[in-house]
Amino acid sequence: MDFSYTPQEDAFRATLREWLEKNSAEAFGSKGQGLGGSTASLLDVRDDERWAQLLDYHRRLYRAGYVALHWPKQYGGAGATLVEQSIYQDEVLRLGLPLYGANQLALDRIGPTIWLMGTEAQKKRHLPKMLTGEEIWCQGYSEPNAGSDLAGLQTRAVVEGDSFVVNGQKVWTSLAHRADWQVLLVRTDPQAPKHKGISYLLVDMKTPGMTIRPLVQITGDAGFNEVFYDNVRVPKENLVGEINRGWEVSIATLMYERLSGGTRHPVERTINELIELVKVTSFEGMPAHQHAYVRQKIAQFAAEARCLRLSRYRSLTSQLRGKVPGPESSFGKLFATELNLRVAMFADELLGAYGNIDEGLAAVEGGSWTHRMLAARGLTIAAGSSEIQHNIIGERVLKLPKG
Repeated sequence: MDFSYTPQEDAFRATLREWLEKNSAEAFGSKGQGLGGSTASLLDVRDDERWAQLLDYHRRLYRAGYVALHWPKQYGGAGATLVEQSIYQDEVLRLGLPLYGANQLALDRIGPTIWLMGTEAQKKRHLPKMLTGEEIWCQGYSEPNAGSDLAGLQTRAVVEGDSFVVNGQKVWTSLAHRADWQVLLVRTDPQAPKHKGISYLLVDMKTPGMTIRPLVQITGDAGFNEVFYDNVRVPKENLVGEINRGWEVSIATLMYERLSGGTRHPVERTINELIELVKVTSFEGMPAHQHAYVRQKIAQFAAEARCLRLSRYRSLTSQLRGKVPGPESSFGKLFATELNLRVAMFADELLGAYGNIDEGLAAVEGGSWTHRMLAARGLTIAAGSSEIQHNIIGERVLKLPKG
């Protein structure tokens, strides 16, 4: 495998790196570290000032033409090559920055679903404002009794005149408290088989009858929400695809989500920060960086992170050869989030009692490692749990019989 880049690609990286370092520092402060690098913290942004910083950074990405390198030019994207997209991901993750500014859900999964399966009117209405960040999007999928088993959803929609009337509840809805629009899965034929009778709607979050309540997690973040629908009227023209065939549309969104949630997780940056932590920490009465156990753990994490990167390059090579991405997105998601969990748990072991302190003078690095430890488990559940990813890999890659 050839890992070299062309002179043009090297020049693209150099220009991009300079821009990212300068603009992230201006948008987020002198350290230029975004909002901590984790998906959970990026979606939380309870503080209005931090949200304003994220919107500012999004607008900078848009003006520079970096906000949607992977979108076709016909829809307002940059139409960048796959290699340029890979370089962008490397550089963004190196700095722990959000890939898509303030509108991650719109740009990495909802927008592509609309330009793949939506009407021309839907594309014209929604895609431009996704890019500019004028309209923020969230995703109404999970329900209290339909998480990993998404096809078990019970939120209903019935047709009345020119509208769908929606009643039900969604949960774990990231960014609902900031969003202007939502993609919503609803059951439109309760008599149909489990994966049938589902429709995919685009819903204005200002529609009467919607109630949003934040869900505070163990980290203190409240990026997730539960959303209630009480006779919410959605125009028929907001249906994506065919009525009762929304499962096919939702699968497209889920595949984009798992691709973005796996190999694009900033675990390499976390490991690099762990290395810096080890340099200034003691473990079992000696400098941690001199301890054989600590050195072995760091080496193992670094090797696994490099394997993850090489796996992404293998997927990139496959795409460059014209092949469609397949279940490897499940491998990337599974491996990255499980590795991140092991890194966070080791940091907790390394810090001992100090790992339980998240504020005050005794908090190590402002409690950031405590937050990482508490948040890491959730990332193995989001975007399809590790158990679901194991099933996908076993059944679709290894061709094992269903259990």
